[in-house]
Order: sequence, then C-alpha cells, then structure tokens
Amino acid sequence: MQRTQSGLSMVGFIIVMALVGLVVILGMKTVPAVIEYYTILKNVNAIAKNGEIKGGTVADYRNAYAKRAIMDEMSSVTPQDLEIIKDSNGVELSFSYTRKVPLWGPVSLVFDFDGSAKGSN
Repeated sequence: MQRTQSGLSMVGFIIVMALVGLVVILGMKTVPAVIEYYTILKNVNAIAKNGEIKGGTVADYRNAYAKRAIMDEMSSVTPQDLEIIKDSNGVELSFSYTRKVPLWGPVSLVFDFDGSAKGSN
C-alpha cells in the first residue's frame, strides 16, 4: 500500500510565505496612515463636542485643533485645512486630505481621507 503525500510541498510553502510576507509589509506601511486618520477624526469630534468652545469663533476652533495637533504630532491636517461651518444648528468641522504611502520602487498606495463632526450650540 502506497502512502499519499499530505501537507504543503516546498514550492507551495514558499508561495504561501511570500503572500504572508506581502500582507505583513502592506500592513506595516499602511497602518500608520490609518491610525493617523482616526486620531485626526477623534480630535475633530472632541473639538466639535467640546463644551468650552461652544459659541466660540472660527479662530477658537482652529486654535483648539492646533493644540491637539501638537500634542498628537499630527501634520497631515493643519488648522487652516479645517473647514468650519457655523450656523444656527451648531458647528460642523470637516477635513479631507490625500496620503501617499510608498511601498517599493515606483509602487505606492494613495489614500483619500475625509471626515467631519457636528456639534451643537
């Protein structure tokens, strides 16, 4: 009785490891950009819902964001990049930016991030 082969062959193992390596490299390069986006979004939400700034001027909202940007070392969105709309319903802060993540050689990933937050008066 002959035994049949079970498991991965060496070529199959190399292919699987190459794919796993590619996924790991992509993750290591892209996760920081996504984390930065969620940090910016968290800060914009906190500023929009902050009770201390309610009724403040546009400059007050920009200054509050500038302080948080310095604390969290965010440089992709500056206070001038924020679009701030104030009306009778409250305030809306929004932003959008593009982040290019180089992978290797001429290959890059481009992310288009945008977000907004609303606060009441």
